[in-house]
Amino acid sequence: MDWIKKNNTLTKSFTFKNFSEAFAFISRVALLAEQMNHHPTWTNTYNKVTIELSTHDAGNMVTEKDEALARAIDQLIG
Repeated sequence: MDWIKKNNTLTKSFTFKNFSEAFAFISRVALLAEQMNHHPTWTNTYNKVTIELSTHDAGNMVTEKDEALARAIDQLIG
């Protein structure tokens, strides 16, 4: 599934085998987001992680920062 642009956010859901794999993914995204100084909004329920990206200091709009983080997150999945 590709990122969906909706309501001024980029959104994507990821499904893993179990909670441990989902949590490991969240940890990797957290380190990446910290490096890029751009932090997502996300939810996690058991093996599913949903990420929403928008740039808060640009009025909650999708910017190149969001596009870049989305590409980097996709590379984590490989």
